[in-house]
Amino acid sequence: MRLQSAAIAAGHRLVSHGTVASTNQEALALARRGERGPLWVTAAQQTAGRGRRGNAWISPPGNLYATLLLCDPAPPEHAPQLSFVAALALHDAISELAPALRGQLRLKWPNDLQCAGAKIAGILIESERANNTLALAIGIGVNCAEHPMDTAYPATDLATAGAAVSAEQLFTALSGSMVGRLAQWRRGAGFAAVRADWIVRAAGIEGPLRVRLPDRELAGNGQSLDEEGRLLLRLADGSMQAIAAGDVFPVALAQAGRVD
Repeated sequence: MRLQSAAIAAGHRLVSHGTVASTNQEALALARRGERGPLWVTAAQQTAGRGRRGNAWISPPGNLYATLLLCDPAPPEHAPQLSFVAALALHDAISELAPALRGQLRLKWPNDLQCAGAKIAGILIESERANNTLALAIGIGVNCAEHPMDTAYPATDLATAGAAVSAEQLFTALSGSMVGRLAQWRRGAGFAAVRADWIVRAAGIEGPLRVRLPDRELAGNGQSLDEEGRLLLRLADGSMQAIAAGDVFPVALAQAGRVD
């Protein structure tokens, strides 16, 4: 793995591993030992990769597993916005390396990247207090060479989509595009511009939706995102629900039973 020159100039550093349990776990462990970042942690494979809600993230060699550790990147209330920042940086990087796919790439709220309607990447933000500092791990997993076949939601990978982009190439481009998107975000002060750019590249935030929350499921019509990045869902009774996180499915997909 190699950092782009823009990332080096911005003070980002890199630690690469062959195998770890999870790059997010590794990054947060370093924070507990005093590391303050910005530091990328990458691995050729993970033995305990995770997605949202504790779901396993299948992590064979050939795909990209990378985490950016940031400490006190913004006031705590703005930290969740980094999922949008990371998604845009990833979209930028893939679009740069595989321009033929640009028109097929869409961002799925709150933290996935799709290619032609199938999941190709996921982002997991985790944080903890370490040495009186908010340590935040931005975990990014991208299906470069292969993808899981037994998921309820369609998945794909860059090779299947026709893009010969290695994990190493993608990481270098991502390390540079992340610097640009963090500069745009400006510790939360620039989130309006980030939000606008994200919406232009989004899929599935408008129209009939089902949203699965930890304790219930909601149905309604998506109305875009509010100023904080929450999904706005108009319910059948006319009320508006602002949702900070959840699993979102178009009604057609949910009715087909593919909502796990």
